[in-house]
Amino acid sequence: MENHLNADIFDTNGDEKGAWIVTFADLMTLLLVFFILLYSISSLNLEKFKRAIQSIQVSLGETNPRVGLMDLVNVPESINQNFVIENLTGLRSREQEILSSLNSFIEGQNSSENILVHVKDGKIIIEMRGQVLFASGSAVFNDSAGPILNEIANIVQAYTEYNINIKGHTDDVPISTPQFPSNWELSAVRSTTVLKYLISKGVNPFRLTATGYGELLPLVPNDTSENRATNRRVEFVLEKKN
Repeated sequence: MENHLNADIFDTNGDEKGAWIVTFADLMTLLLVFFILLYSISSLNLEKFKRAIQSIQVSLGETNPRVGLMDLVNVPESINQNFVIENLTGLRSREQEILSSLNSFIEGQNSSENILVHVKDGKIIIEMRGQVLFASGSAVFNDSAGPILNEIANIVQAYTEYNINIKGHTDDVPISTPQFPSNWELSAVRSTTVLKYLISKGVNPFRLTATGYGELLPLVPNDTSENRATNRRVEFVLEKKN
């Protein structure tokens, strides 16, 4: 039996014909361990992880890397700086970048109390309330709308992996004019007006959608003038492309 197995490994000239399988199997085992490690890590110290990764040298034939895999997992619980697997893979870094850009933009606006940004269900939502863009009952931009929308256009152009859904909302005060028979039309025209402006600034139209919701989705009860101003808003919902 032993002679038969040895004959299978060598060709007629006595050379090994299946020796590459050993190297291939080692490589597959290393990849398997690496992905199991990624899956199992829930939190690590960022600086320790960076130092460990920098010290690992993996090459064919090396059997004693300077840092073992378990050294990466055994992190003391007392360490303060933690990060999750999304940070390791870079999945959240772009989201953090765009949030930082938006917050810097908001801080520079005089009406920053009416421009808010938050994350919900994996989507970045920018709310522009009250008369930031439009006067009550109007779909014509205020004087201050242009500079604000220019900044929004610049930011979203830098993050092309996001689609933008522009949502128009009104308060519950009825409107009936030749141009806007109801709040539906008003909110829809406002959202499409914003959409057209972003396109004029170079934003890819295939990334944009516009929707009008009228008074159907209030943030707060429409029982005071302040609350109605809060409900009159345009939302920019940024969602990563599939």
